[in-house]
Amino acid sequence: MSALTGPLIDPLRLHALLAGAHPPLVADCRFALADPAAGEAAYRAAHIPGAVYLHLERDLSAPVAATGGRHPLPSPEAFGRTMRRIGLDAGRLLVACDDSRGAFAARLWWLARYFGHERVCVLDGGVTAWTRAGLALDAAIPAPAPGNFEPRPRAAMRIDYEELAPRVAAGTLALVDSREPRRYAGLEEPIDPVAGHVPGALNRPWAGATHEANGCFLDSAAQAERWRGVDAQQLVVYCGSGVTACVNLLSLELAGIRGARLYPGSWSDWCSRPGATVARGA
Repeated sequence: MSALTGPLIDPLRLHALLAGAHPPLVADCRFALADPAAGEAAYRAAHIPGAVYLHLERDLSAPVAATGGRHPLPSPEAFGRTMRRIGLDAGRLLVACDDSRGAFAARLWWLARYFGHERVCVLDGGVTAWTRAGLALDAAIPAPAPGNFEPRPRAAMRIDYEELAPRVAAGTLALVDSREPRRYAGLEEPIDPVAGHVPGALNRPWAGATHEANGCFLDSAAQAERWRGVDAQQLVVYCGSGVTACVNLLSLELAGIRGARLYPGSWSDWCSRPGATVARGA
């Protein structure tokens, strides 16, 4: 069994493991909110050899409901079926990748851990880093044997509106908004019907966890600096719909800060709730 030393893996290490006796399962999570079919099309054209594809809305989210935001968490039953379908066994290393600075791969990383699978990591720099390292892509679509993964949800990793709202009103937790500064400040809102942020939230844009030039994550010291001054106790992280907040949760892991919770519904859930208070400004 290959050793896992953190939430990231580099392309050369992954390539070596794929050639070994117990290769990891690579899940390609490429996606584009503006064109939901684009990621799968890119996967079918060329992907890391042996990789399976997971679609954000079809595989890593539940159908949208009256509450719960734009990308609700999949049920344990649905996530378990998906993981078994792609061949995930208990104990097998799962590697998530994308081409969006970890935005969608981190969602799978968080989901796998939430549902009890600790052996999961993100390919640092994604598919782009793989090709930059001189490694080949493939167009063959694998047909994996079914896996034996069984989900075991860890409720302590999440917080939902019903618990969050009174805690926000009482000021008894630390909130981090992972969206871009203009969306946080309420100056623009290209997706959700209401602009602004949850009262009391600090802004730590998710993309700041990675290098703009190559999409790789900052080192652990730089990640720790991102979180300097943030109360790590009772920390809740959100974004627009519970996707890119997972990049900040991975950043916290790299910084050695554990115990933060995800608000899965995030801003798209909060702003849809009658009577929910909205803050604006930096």
